[in-house]
Amino acid sequence: MTVSIALPRVMRVGAGASRLLPEVLAQLGLSKPFVMSDRYLVGNGRAEPLMDGLRRAGMEARLFADTMPEPDVGSIERAVEALRGGVHDCVVGFGGGSPMDSAKAVAVLATRGGAMRDYKAPHVQDDPGLPVIAIPTTAGTGSEATRFTIVTDSENDEKMLCIGLAYLPVAALVDYELTLTMPPRLTADTGIDALTHAIEAFVSRRANPVSDRFALDAMRLIAPNLRRAFTDGLDRSAREALMLGATYAGIAFSNSSVALVHGMSRPIGAHFHVPHGLSNAMLLPMVTAFSSRHALERYARCAVAMGLAAEWEASNAVVDRLIGELAALNRELAVPSPRNYGIFRDDWQRLIPLMVEQAFASGSPANNPRVPTPEEMHTLYVRAWAGEES
Repeated sequence: MTVSIALPRVMRVGAGASRLLPEVLAQLGLSKPFVMSDRYLVGNGRAEPLMDGLRRAGMEARLFADTMPEPDVGSIERAVEALRGGVHDCVVGFGGGSPMDSAKAVAVLATRGGAMRDYKAPHVQDDPGLPVIAIPTTAGTGSEATRFTIVTDSENDEKMLCIGLAYLPVAALVDYELTLTMPPRLTADTGIDALTHAIEAFVSRRANPVSDRFALDAMRLIAPNLRRAFTDGLDRSAREALMLGATYAGIAFSNSSVALVHGMSRPIGAHFHVPHGLSNAMLLPMVTAFSSRHALERYARCAVAMGLAAEWEASNAVVDRLIGELAALNRELAVPSPRNYGIFRDDWQRLIPLMVEQAFASGSPANNPRVPTPEEMHTLYVRAWAGEES
């Protein structure tokens, strides 16, 4: 079997890696970056050292700080207009998944034109836009190493999945020190997001030997360190492991795929404005239980990688332990159900048919070990609202 693997051209990983941005840009022959971040990172002073470093290197950099927590078509169009107001040869995404995803979309739209909806899956955009350099400040999305971006179409509350090599950053600077000030809630949500990426990449119907290796190593890094970082945000070794694990998980699912959790999660985020990592966490134990018997050995290997079992143990018992651990992790990290998050039952029930339609349209459920029928997915959404775990 031949598999196609795509990775960033340059990766700098470790403490202080973000300070190497001018050096990496020079290595790539770039000097006029359009830096996309958000008001939070500007307000807490994180963006200023990055811009200072660029200015000291004599680079003509401009900061756009108005990215949205969940980027939508309007926010991307405003950023494209801002970019076109200057002369730029690359886009830098500095922040969590939203600034990085925004940078990817802007880099393509500013160069290729059209509307964001034109690029929605199943369209594959391999022809490049401007080069993208990604600097994550959270350990979760893995967007620094993926060929995907997600933009919400606010007109119909749809999170559009956009796919292609054009969205793969040419460089990723992975600096765990940027995560030391992450609050516990964000640590939990992004950490479970990364764990979901790794598990789904491994059990996906499109998994391959290369994605398997990154997915298993991601689970080994994330599982023993997520609670530690949640409890003590200044635990440097836990933060470093989570950041590396999130990047590995991003590499894994970018080169295989995500599956049912993500397919069902995106409509929840679009309609109810639940952060992406949190909506994944709401679904992960239940969807794992739903899917597990159709890929028993694969899920058992996830449990072994997470340190929950030995390789010689019977798969049925090991997978039950995995499902129990995912449910326990949600409880310990205070992951709410949609009901406890404040979503009204009638609103949820009314939108289930549309969420089912949008989930299937994304293509992700088709990668799941057990592909649900529309009726089964409807039932899963009903159970998810109440917080059922298996």
